[in-house]
Amino acid sequence: MTKYIFITGGVVSSLGKGILAASLGRLLVSRGYKVSIQKFDPYINVDPGTMSPFQHGEVFVCEDGAETDLDLGHYERFINTNLSQINNVTSGSVYQTVINKERKGEYLGATVQMIPHITGEIKSRLIQAAKKDNPDILIAEIGGTIGDIEGLPFIEAIRQFRTEIGYHNSMSIHVTLLPYLPTSGELKTKPSQHSVNVLRSYGIQPEMLVLRTQIPVGKNEKEKLALFCSVDKDCVIECKDMDTIYEVPLYLEEQGITSQILKILGLQDNTPDLRDWSEMIEAIKHPKKELTIALVGKYTELNDAYISVVESLKHAGYKNSTKINIKWIASENITSEKDAKESLEDVNGIIVPGGFGIRGIEGKLKVIKYARENNVPYLGLCLGMQCAVIEFARNVAGLKNANSTEFDKNTEYKVVDLMEEQKNIAGYGATMRLGSYPCKIENNTKAYQMYNSNLINERHRHRFEFNNEYKELLTKKGLVISGTSPDGLLAEIIEIPQNDWFVACQFHPEFKSRPQNPHPLFMGFINAALNQK
Repeated sequence: MTKYIFITGGVVSSLGKGILAASLGRLLVSRGYKVSIQKFDPYINVDPGTMSPFQHGEVFVCEDGAETDLDLGHYERFINTNLSQINNVTSGSVYQTVINKERKGEYLGATVQMIPHITGEIKSRLIQAAKKDNPDILIAEIGGTIGDIEGLPFIEAIRQFRTEIGYHNSMSIHVTLLPYLPTSGELKTKPSQHSVNVLRSYGIQPEMLVLRTQIPVGKNEKEKLALFCSVDKDCVIECKDMDTIYEVPLYLEEQGITSQILKILGLQDNTPDLRDWSEMIEAIKHPKKELTIALVGKYTELNDAYISVVESLKHAGYKNSTKINIKWIASENITSEKDAKESLEDVNGIIVPGGFGIRGIEGKLKVIKYARENNVPYLGLCLGMQCAVIEFARNVAGLKNANSTEFDKNTEYKVVDLMEEQKNIAGYGATMRLGSYPCKIENNTKAYQMYNSNLINERHRHRFEFNNEYKELLTKKGLVISGTSPDGLLAEIIEIPQNDWFVACQFHPEFKSRPQNPHPLFMGFINAALNQK
């Protein structure tokens, strides 16, 4: 039978529950257990696909096309597995399912209520995830902060579920903040006590507390929290800020967190194998080289909007014993070629990630032109490929004012256009080309050099594509289409072979990179930057 770990958070939001869940997954996997992780988000959106990156950060796309919370990216990277739609549950998806069932008469005339129907649907998602992956342990992270009104159905569902499956088959971990008051030189435990009291008032007694803190937590504070929160003192765990998120599992392991969890769940405490992970941390902490990479985007005010891109760059850096410094550049601030030169002359590589809408596009085009003309290693992702095509069409192929119909519906040269399959689609939620699709790689290209394969699969999230009406003209001018859909109708990867590294792809390779297995395109990009330096 699957065992369950429920993670809640208190005091404030953004405590790092996702990193904790991912870290516990890593530690349990290192002991030979099969682990799956599920995220429950209380917002009413059916999924984050229609939400602004400024509000929610990155939308992470799974193999099956599910648009999910960015925490699923952390889960996949830490436990090295592919998750799916069932691993991300929102209030919106729960309510939508229940309402659809009511409209179909599936409740046989009953009054549809929060209990048992909404809570019952939440519990069914837990069971579905366990049936799909058949894990030994399922970790369920509840988004938001305890006490939020929108999170109450999830907390009640957990309370019911734990009662139904037996308390020996599950446990509750509550993550709280210990604020430090520099005026008195004290860590204050009272907010955590209040947070646990709120959780207990909903019928859930946590078996473990994880304390987020900037400074080490003393023995007195731990014993005080154990006493007032009715938690074993060995289950009060410190989780301080670390230099890298990948160090968190090792820090937690030092405190015996995994052994305590397995004891509570009645599972065997196998000897962990964390050698490879420890070696990776050593490489991270002692790099021999250093690079500065410009990340030119339109959501740079919130770094979480590009979190998978940043992590993928770091992964390739770790493999090369290289520290990657990110230079954040807001594309809308690049209004001239002079701006581009001044912003980019000190960088070793340039990356233009995905995005939507016209804001900042002209700045991206100037950046791409600078990269192409000055042979600065360039990697374009999704919109970054579309912009590279536009820039090449304008400045190399002589198609003045060439554009994408996303930005100018009346452009004379539609080098990027709406996909045929998208032209009759109404609405925005989950209607893009989403998920994993095959890509055929041409021999004697940089893409083949890095993938070492003629057929790959990559994850997509887009509506617009390279317009094949301009394929002959642009390729005659030197653009190489090194990857296409198997039928040849969709350009997936473009290259400019005259440059040391100028590669752009329509898909999102950042979603498949792992800390111990960097993505090939990011490796090629970082290798080119190192070779130039």
